[in-house]
Amino acid sequence: MKKYSSILLILIICALNTQDSEAQFRFSNLFGGKDKPRKNRLFEPNSTVSLGVGTSSYYGDISPYNRFLQSTVNGMRWNVNFNFTRQFSPTFALRFGLTYARISGDDNYLEGVKGYEGNFIRNLHFRNDIKELSIVGQYDLVRTSRSYLRRANIIPYIFGGVAVFAHDPMAKPDASLYGNDWVRLQPLNTEGQGLPGYANNPYSLISVSFPLGVGVKYKLNKHWDLGVEMSYRYTLTDYLDDVSGNFADPADLAAQSPLAASMGNRSLEQIAARSGNDRTQGVINYLTDIGIYSASAPINPFSLTAIPGFSDKADLRGNPKYNDAYMLTTVKLIYHIPNKIKCPVTR
Repeated sequence: MKKYSSILLILIICALNTQDSEAQFRFSNLFGGKDKPRKNRLFEPNSTVSLGVGTSSYYGDISPYNRFLQSTVNGMRWNVNFNFTRQFSPTFALRFGLTYARISGDDNYLEGVKGYEGNFIRNLHFRNDIKELSIVGQYDLVRTSRSYLRRANIIPYIFGGVAVFAHDPMAKPDASLYGNDWVRLQPLNTEGQGLPGYANNPYSLISVSFPLGVGVKYKLNKHWDLGVEMSYRYTLTDYLDDVSGNFADPADLAAQSPLAASMGNRSLEQIAARSGNDRTQGVINYLTDIGIYSASAPINPFSLTAIPGFSDKADLRGNPKYNDAYMLTTVKLIYHIPNKIKCPVTR
């Protein structure tokens, strides 16, 4: 009995001593599997935060899509953003973003542009501050092996996702009547939204957009990158600019307030409220083309009660076929948050 007890004790001691050498054994080995780690198992997920600034451009009823370059430059404004990104694999990351952007547009940029005479006569403008929360998936076109510390010096990427944003279009009224302060447009029901006899309800100041973009990151040092990206956002609203459907009856707007009537139809304002430019010659040129004004019998064009095509409920004020959009370009500083230091296991 003592003999067997001694042998058993020796076997237990040997088993304990060989535990480390057997640590690599896996259940799959019983079936002929090889103990090879998967590729992504070597990758260490990591996180980054970034702060960026850049430009913003709007496309819609006041800045036409089919004049993309001019619309991008005209009325260009600014954006600031903060992002938190979690890199889950060598190529895929999920990004959460907060963006504050201002967009704007003005019909007077189209003065003298052939085919857009009606836009100039309409004489609308706006600005809109957008507060956006987004979540996007990001795909790096260059893989990062194992750790962000081994990332490439230059990494181009693409991304797409969804965003929820709050907005509130505003415009300057006729300074001679209401001063120079910007006023909110949605409560004025400028196209009759929500008024008796009009189909549409007041538009929502909360909407959804779909960011889609490209970017590139440049490694500055082991923890910092410099990034540049461009993203286009198609929205589910046609009222970033407060323009979409038909003109409202001036009498209906006047019943709400004189300010509503003034902001709903601005075609007979002599001075452009945002820029301060005198519109007289441009309006005369348009009235001459449609046969209302004659140089042989000049009149004050702003003494008319209305300009044909810009006063009746059947007259289009905007184009409801296409929703509005905006584009952001951003330069950002990216910080890689160090992973937790893994202490060696004591045995």
